Parts: sequence; C-alpha cells; structure tokens
Amino acid sequence: MLRPLLLKRSLRLHHHHYHHSSNPSHSHPLRTLTPQNPFLRRFSSLPEPNTDAETRKYIGYTALLLFCGAATYYSFPLPENAKHKKAQIFRYAPLPEDLHTVSNWSGTHEVQTRNFHQPENIDELERVVSEAHKGKTRIRPVGSGLSPNGIGLSRIGMVNLSLMDSILEVDKEKKIVRVQAGIRVQQLVDGIKEHGLTLQNFASIREQQIGGIIQVGAHGTGARLPPIDEQVIAMKLVTPAKGTIEISKEKDPELFYLARCGLGGLGVVAEVTLQCVDRQELVEHTVVSTMDEIKKNHKKLLSENKHVKYLYIPYTDSVVVVRCNPVSKWKGPPKFKPKYTKDEAIQHVRDLYRESLQKYRVERTRSKSSDDEQNIDELSFTELRDNLIALDPLNKNHIVKVNQAEAEFWKKSEGYRVGWSDEILGFDCGGQQWVSETCFPAGKLATPSMKDLEYIEELKKLIEKHEIPAPAPIEQRWTGSTRSPMSPASSLSEDDIFSWVGIIMYLPTMDARQRKDITEEFFHYRHLTQTKLWDNYSAYEHWAKIEVPKNKDELIALQARLRKRFPVDAYNKARRELDPNRILSNNKLEKFFPESETI
Repeated sequence: MLRPLLLKRSLRLHHHHYHHSSNPSHSHPLRTLTPQNPFLRRFSSLPEPNTDAETRKYIGYTALLLFCGAATYYSFPLPENAKHKKAQIFRYAPLPEDLHTVSNWSGTHEVQTRNFHQPENIDELERVVSEAHKGKTRIRPVGSGLSPNGIGLSRIGMVNLSLMDSILEVDKEKKIVRVQAGIRVQQLVDGIKEHGLTLQNFASIREQQIGGIIQVGAHGTGARLPPIDEQVIAMKLVTPAKGTIEISKEKDPELFYLARCGLGGLGVVAEVTLQCVDRQELVEHTVVSTMDEIKKNHKKLLSENKHVKYLYIPYTDSVVVVRCNPVSKWKGPPKFKPKYTKDEAIQHVRDLYRESLQKYRVERTRSKSSDDEQNIDELSFTELRDNLIALDPLNKNHIVKVNQAEAEFWKKSEGYRVGWSDEILGFDCGGQQWVSETCFPAGKLATPSMKDLEYIEELKKLIEKHEIPAPAPIEQRWTGSTRSPMSPASSLSEDDIFSWVGIIMYLPTMDARQRKDITEEFFHYRHLTQTKLWDNYSAYEHWAKIEVPKNKDELIALQARLRKRFPVDAYNKARRELDPNRILSNNKLEKFFPESETI
C-alpha cells in the first residue's frame, strides 16, 4: 500500500523539478495524500501529544516511514517493462547530437533523421549508394529543400550533394556546360558569366541545386521557352542496382527523357550537362492592366515577348503584366522617367500598416509590442505585406484591403528596369507560404486556346463566391513543351504551350495555432480549385507542390489521375530495374506510384 503512494509522490516531485519550481518539503506530498492514506489517518486519529518526548517520538516515526518507503521504492527490482517505467510524462529531452532536423523553406514539412549523407565527390557518393543498396537502407536524394511539399525529405535517411558543387567543363563555342548536380543556380550563373554564357530560363528564385530543379520539372516563363529540364542534354546517374550510368538523347534516350524529370527515384543525379545561351541584358516592362484589356492583347503578349507573366490581385480587376525582352529589341535601354519614386509608391502601404497596427492594438487591448516598434520605413513591400497579413490572415475584409493596397503599389511602380537575365527574371515571392501550382495546355503559340484566361476568371469567381481570404498574387506563367514524359508540360508537339497558375496563402507567423488555421483554410481553397477546375482544364499540379491526400478515397483518385497523364508503369518499371530496394524513395513517391492500382 505504501508503494503506490510513494510512486505518486515521486512523479509529483519530478513534475516540480522539471519545471524548475522551488524544492518541495518532505511533508508537502504527505499533506496532499492525507485523506486517502490509512497510515496517515491512523496518525491523525491519535490523541494530542502531552509532552515534548511524545512529539519527538511521532516525528521520528514519520521520518522512519518516509525513509523506509523511499528505500523500498528505489531498491525493489521491477521488471523493465513496468508501466510506470514506460510512461513518458515529459517530452522536453534534448535532441541527440547525431539527429539532423531538415525542413523545407516554407517550414511546412520537417523530418528528423540520423542518416544524412553529404559526399564530397562521386567516389564517396557511389560508396554511400552501394552500401545503402546492400543494407536496404533508404537515402532519399534531397537538394536545397525549396520544394513546398518537401518531396525530397525522408526521416529514414537522405543524401545531399551540396558539397559536390563544381563546374567541371565549359565549351564556350558550343555553349555547353557540365556541372556537378549539387551546384546552386546562382552559383552556376556566376561561374559561367565570365564565359559570356547563362541559362536559357530561370525559376523565381536562384537557390535551387541543379539536380533538384530539373528533377521536379521546374520552369520559368516564356511561351517560346520550355521548362528547365529541356536544357539538359546529358546526365550521370548513380543508381543502386546498375552503378554509375551516363545517359543522353543519343545513349539510352528512353531512360534519359524519363530520368530528366525523374523525381529523384531513378538514381542520384551526380552530373548534368546543360545547353546554355549567350548572356544578355533584358528590359523588364511592368504595367497594370485589366482582364478586358488582357483578352484583347493576350495572343500578342504571348507571341511577341520572350518572357511574360501575369499577376492577378484577388478582389480587384488589376492584372500586373511583366514582360521581358533583350535590350537589343529596344535598340538600347528605354528612356523613361517614373511618375513616382520608390518611397512614394510604397508610402500608402506603410500608412495602411500603421493604421492597422493601431486598430488591432485597440481591438485586442494590448500594449505596443516590440514587433510593432520596428522601423516600418525600412521594410520592403513584401515584408510590409507579410506583416499586414499577419495581423488578421483569415479575415477576408482585411485581406481585401491589403490586396487593394498592393494593386495601388503596382500602379505606382509601373515602368522599366534593365539588367542581366539572371537578375531580371527573379521574383520576390514573399515569406513562408502554402502553394499550389497547376499546369494545363493552352493551345499553340500561333493559336492560343484562351483556356488560360478562362481558368483565371473561374478561379476569381470561386474566391469571391466562397469569400476566401486569398492574398495576392495569383501568378500565371507560360512555357513551351518538353520531351520529358514525367513533366506536367510534356508533349510530342513542339508548338504546344502550357499555362502554369499558382495560388498561395502566406504563413507570416510562427504561432502554431494560427499556422494550423491558415493551413486548413488553404487546403479548403485548394480543394475548391481541384473539384471545380482541374478536370475541366486537364490541370495537374507541379511535382514540387503536390500533397499526398490523407483520405483513402482521395488518394485512390489522385493515383488514377496521375496514371491518365503520366507513364506510371514505365516509371515504375525503371525504378524496379535501377532501384529494386526503393532506397531512393520516400512516402510521397510510394503513395503517388504504387506498384498496382490498389493501395
């Protein structure tokens, strides 16, 4: 009977100790347990002591009782699987030193692993892959961790090539460059500019590793330009079953095209040979238009501009049109004097932020926090937008005001910018965010189907009908086709064009509850687009942005959709031949591409 009492005592003391409270006295737990303890009830029923000797006697009995109980508890041999030994009351133990925490850029996906390999050369990479294959130990290839869906993550193990980041060979005459796959896009561009070369196109950011950016089918914008994987003319893969192989359109073309957008499942991309272009300066022209004006000029905008994209602002009729062309087309940089300075263009956004801070401070009856005291005048537009949204991210009326301020900002920012292509084609995407991007056919360059604009009109109606707190922008870009069959823009016709549309919700806070609420709202937003638009427009999500459904029926439906668009059987066949033990796989790939049509 004494034993469980002391067990409770020890747990209570452990609780106080863990949270750094003051040390409890020996009598504290006994006082708590007195009404239920027959030993202590016996003490309480004794007559009141008449002498100091009797008092000392009972104090001695109490001390002896405590000592015996403690000795019994800590010395009695218990089985290792005793329930109270297994219980984990607290989970605040520090992480082991060998445990690596890897998360994607948006902080939406995170894993912890003890197996994180970073080989420094191809010999080490081959050894890592070979040992993993023999031991049937997973080592999922992961790049810079920029994919919003964390497609490269695996808690069982990963291999990262960030230490294999060299430019191996440059053929200036043929404009061909061979690099290690761990090199980052910006690092590559900086390394070949002295040779007068650059990449044909760029995604919005430059931090991706080359191996990763091609494996997920990333893209830039320009209806005449294919996705980035089409720039690859040869690859070196380190495979589990067949070792290191070199493939190209001349050497094993079927596997080459399949592996260019191979999602890291056919081998670890060790080296990439790229067809580059001459480095050139571009003129970027930004103007705010409307959907009616866009409809009249859409075909011309797609065909006459090397790069073009539209940024739609929900709950407004504003469409930001950004087009980029070589300086030579303009016969030199255009002469243009902007109507507003940069400070004047952004001032109304600062004013809105100050007003909103005051409003929400009053509504929440809180004092001015240190976060509010930052120098607002030093924040960029995207930082101001993030901070504004953070005040009330799921309030539709608040988001409408923020979007209206953004539309006004772009109107005051109309004008031209001149720079090298790698500088101009980048885009400040803002802070952490959830993203869903779909790709669908949009006709041919000479005869656009106009389905791309219809998609946007339906999307904006959905947003307004369901009062979704959708922030700006909805980004729309275009590419040509690619011969990589696993790309959402794959086509055998070189004249086909594809539209890519991205929707977002920012995660401007680290508050777990608020991030959870935003996440739920985003997936509601995404689900509406999926059910109302995707099948009607033959739209498929970007591989780096597609999420695995938790619902079994939804997962089966996703698998069926993927089979309609992509050569899943051919991809799985190649996986069986090159990686029979699935050491390069992860949960996402296994869910996307099961060996049979059933789960």
